[in-house]
Amino acid sequence: MALSRLKGAGLAVPDGVCLTVAAYARYFQQPGVKERILLELYRKRAKDLRWEEIWDAAHRIRNVFLSVPIPPEMHDGLLQQLEERFGSAPVVVRSSSPQEDSEKASFAGLHDSYVNIRGAEAVLDHVRMVWASLWSDRALLYRKELGLAMDRSSMAVVIQELLSGDCSGVAFGVSPVDESLGVIEAVYGLNQGLVEGSVVPDRWTIARGTGEISAFQPAERKDALRPGPQGVASRPLDGAQRQSPPLDEEGVSSVWEMVLSAERVFGSPQDVEWTRCDGRIYLLQSRPVTARRRGEEDDERVRYFKLSRSFDNLRSLRTAIEEIHLPEMERTAAEMSSVALEQMGDRDLAEEIHRRKLVHDHWVGVYWDQFIPMAHGVRLFGQVFNQVMRPRDPYRFVDLLRDTPMMSLERDRLLRHLADMVRGDPDLRSELDRGRIPGDHSGFNRVMQRLLEAFGDLTWQGVRLVDSQAEIIALVRQLADEPAKRERESDRDAKSLAEEFVAGFEINRQPYARELLDLARASWRLRDDDNIYLGRIEGQLRAAVSEGVDRILAKGIQVPQPPDPGEVAKALRDPGYRPRTIRSDTAVGAGRVVPRQIVGQPAGRGVVRGTARVVTGFSDLSHFSRGEILVCDTLDPNMTLFVALAGGIVERRGGMLIHSAIIAREYGIPCVNGVPDAASIIRTGDDITVDGYLGIVVVHGGAADRGSGMDPGPGGRRQQEEAVPMGP
Repeated sequence: MALSRLKGAGLAVPDGVCLTVAAYARYFQQPGVKERILLELYRKRAKDLRWEEIWDAAHRIRNVFLSVPIPPEMHDGLLQQLEERFGSAPVVVRSSSPQEDSEKASFAGLHDSYVNIRGAEAVLDHVRMVWASLWSDRALLYRKELGLAMDRSSMAVVIQELLSGDCSGVAFGVSPVDESLGVIEAVYGLNQGLVEGSVVPDRWTIARGTGEISAFQPAERKDALRPGPQGVASRPLDGAQRQSPPLDEEGVSSVWEMVLSAERVFGSPQDVEWTRCDGRIYLLQSRPVTARRRGEEDDERVRYFKLSRSFDNLRSLRTAIEEIHLPEMERTAAEMSSVALEQMGDRDLAEEIHRRKLVHDHWVGVYWDQFIPMAHGVRLFGQVFNQVMRPRDPYRFVDLLRDTPMMSLERDRLLRHLADMVRGDPDLRSELDRGRIPGDHSGFNRVMQRLLEAFGDLTWQGVRLVDSQAEIIALVRQLADEPAKRERESDRDAKSLAEEFVAGFEINRQPYARELLDLARASWRLRDDDNIYLGRIEGQLRAAVSEGVDRILAKGIQVPQPPDPGEVAKALRDPGYRPRTIRSDTAVGAGRVVPRQIVGQPAGRGVVRGTARVVTGFSDLSHFSRGEILVCDTLDPNMTLFVALAGGIVERRGGMLIHSAIIAREYGIPCVNGVPDAASIIRTGDDITVDGYLGIVVVHGGAADRGSGMDPGPGGRRQQEEAVPMGP
């Protein structure tokens, strides 16, 4: 292996041992390991997997490694050797996938390594976690991008003594952007902060021909990662370190000479990790520099890293989102809603459409750059929870996130509160059945007013979902026909589960555990609320576009649907301009081949059979009836009030932490998502069964075929079966 060759060539390398790929292969071939991993990988074709589905598959695969022990005879032999070699000394358990050594596909930083691990049992536990990182979301995404076979990978593990260097870094024998240059990056303390992106490095550019420094980019130095009681901890730098870089010119020269020495050993420029301990430069890892590209922006690793954030980064992200972005979005939407569009001239309205489009595009950018990465707070918590608790169900951690306050759930709670009032008051029900708006039911009317205020700016596909009290009453009457919502039964109180989770940490780490749980709840809440905040901005853009369309139509000019904001603005500025026609997709023909069984992702437990209602637009949603199975391309949070009527959910998008799965678990509704072309394969009126345990949708037949088999009941009323989960 690379480190052995470097050590043999006389370079300074920390002492250690290597578990070869044969050890991984032996573990992987155990019954229940390979089969469960392949099941996750081949639920769908790799090219059809969304990044959220890959995240979920990786999470479930990681739980396989956490729950399946190393075979006893293999475990005992390794344990004895590790105890003899390291005792209780701190070590680094480092990933070493053979694919990392390929010049065409560098996996540098994509697999996990663990620092400051003590004791042979703990080392073996972390060996399994390193093996599991072969199937991490980032590694799977990168393999997918490069077209590498996901089921033909392997992992060796290097166990090295921990050198607590005063500074560490990475270096590239050749720059990804200029082959005449090399690059050295350095931070105080351990390398982990630089690799994770939580600590910004000082950066030197080196002329390959002379070894001279051609440029220096200093960092804002604040913290360093140092060995702690468990793992590593962030520590503030002292004043002198904040003011000076980790390396002086002599240090830069020493690192560069080491980089060139590694290049001479392997015959090609190397990407290395290094640390300086007691004045000596040690080489921690070396691999070929990935084939050069046009620029760092082309490296897909950068994109994948941005999806995964450290705990400290998530804390900062949360502060920015909750204290700056969301309040500003609310103020912006309120400011736009106060503008009297109908009083504007055509040119002014055109400028307002343009302005609102820019505002909308800005917030879409913030959504992708900050809101989406904030979702990693839930995934980070799930990963830590499973590592501490080792549950059979990899999504047990969700029990601690339920009942987190969300805007859409608060609206639905009010809706159900009205339904409870109607269900318990025959006189009130009688008035509503006769089409009367209750006048002397003050409690009902107060809740109704709160609902109207909450729904006031709620739109979907440019249409206001609820325009009047009468429309809310129609929903309430349907909900009142169902039995009162039964409280969720749990085998353990969530508070007790939270206490057990926190107790799994050392005393000095328990504040971290509590804060991580709080951060996960904030991330869970944002997964729902961010779409509503963004929907308000979009609603104001659509309001301005709608006003413009009305004026253009009044002049006898046709406007293509859906209207493009830029085209509408042009037509308002120039009376002679005709908006361009937007080409529509070819409609699906009447003939269709419908598979009887469709495989997706299990996202909400339970089994239900009923009538499908395919929702592709507002007209479909407005006809939704109690007990029908909602089938859609994407379940928007603004549609949540109609979900309260659903018997089950089927969605094209996949993932255990997307909106459909979150809401399904809150309501106890069977849900299968990640079903390709769900809204085109299934049609309104089809008789279908949704199995939320196995992630399967069974199509029994169209409306004309119904009549045999299990009767879905009047109105497609939900008939839910209790079932035993198959596997974790």
